[in-house]
Amino acid sequence: MAELAQKRIVLGLTGGIACYKMAEFVRRAQELGATIDVVMTEAATQFITPLTMQALSGRPVYLNTWDNRVPNNMAHISLTRGADAIMVAPASTDFMAKLAHGLADDLLSTLCVAKGNCPLLVAPAMNREMWVHPATQRNVRQLRADGVGILGPGEGDQACGEVGDGRMLEPHELLSELVAFFQPKVLSGKRVLVTAGPTSEPIDPVRVITNRSSGKMGYAVAQAAREAGAHVVLVSGPTALPTPYGVARINVDSARQMHAAVMAEARGADVFISVAAVADWHVVNASDNKLKKNAAGSAPQLTFAPNPDILADVARMTAGPWCVGFAAETENLLEYAEAKRRRKGVPMLVGNLAQQAMNADLTELVMLDDAGHRQLPELSKIDAARQLIRAIAPRLPD
Repeated sequence: MAELAQKRIVLGLTGGIACYKMAEFVRRAQELGATIDVVMTEAATQFITPLTMQALSGRPVYLNTWDNRVPNNMAHISLTRGADAIMVAPASTDFMAKLAHGLADDLLSTLCVAKGNCPLLVAPAMNREMWVHPATQRNVRQLRADGVGILGPGEGDQACGEVGDGRMLEPHELLSELVAFFQPKVLSGKRVLVTAGPTSEPIDPVRVITNRSSGKMGYAVAQAAREAGAHVVLVSGPTALPTPYGVARINVDSARQMHAAVMAEARGADVFISVAAVADWHVVNASDNKLKKNAAGSAPQLTFAPNPDILADVARMTAGPWCVGFAAETENLLEYAEAKRRRKGVPMLVGNLAQQAMNADLTELVMLDDAGHRQLPELSKIDAARQLIRAIAPRLPD
């Protein structure tokens, strides 16, 4: 997925051990289609060489305000014109102080002041005591007030041996932040609750009844909602997928556990998107011990009872969230999906064919509401999820 195709990013490196992470960032950003122009402070060259960054980016690395490789000898102007964003990572305590006070005494600080309308993002990287120092926090507040995006910092082990806030985000987290930056913030300030994955209904302590859902679609919806500016809670059945960056995840196993988790979160949500493949029944006579084969080899007699209907229960809530359901069918998609939408009492339902979508990376979604249906082309699940989020946003009540 070329999520950063045709994007040119000016990447600034300041002095900090976290410079080593930016080698991986440059490589992965290029895999997503970005063009990277690297600008380094003198201090940054003590941690990673310009040669390394040039080899990885495939473009000249800029160090000096008086760089005569630039035709007008004004790298601080030329580099930012036509750029889609400036990202400073790592951003040291000293450099953030410069930005907050408009200082311009080297190439990177000068181009940040001379950036015009080019967006500026900074990823702090420093010792935990430096991060919490009143002067640093004062500078962060000023930068935010000036419209600078602050990415992180994270929390964890630090090069000095201490543990706490101030650690720079990991390369994949910075990439998630950068991709999200370019997505329209159509759900800014909204709280979105998403379910994903299969449920697992126990037969005994080692056997379960489940389904083939991978959770990929639900996780993509959670990621797309977060990219759109929402606070996202993901209630997930058993999957092997990593939690989308910036999303709060609640793990459950059974349909009844999922129901309890959703009902606890739904009252505070603006939107509920029910993507999970929830089992319709659970085993009433599940055994506390592993079932053993008998001499005749006959199968155990299982008794089933219906699971709670999560989507319908949320849709019936007074002043509850705006609800979106999902239907994975194997035939008669439009007919069965519309029938499910009306039965559940939800304003929108999204359908797809299970044999094409389950555990796949691509999907063809159809969105159904009172006005009819809209068919999306075959897309990656994240691109389909982004289109779904953009379709939901204008339908929400004010």
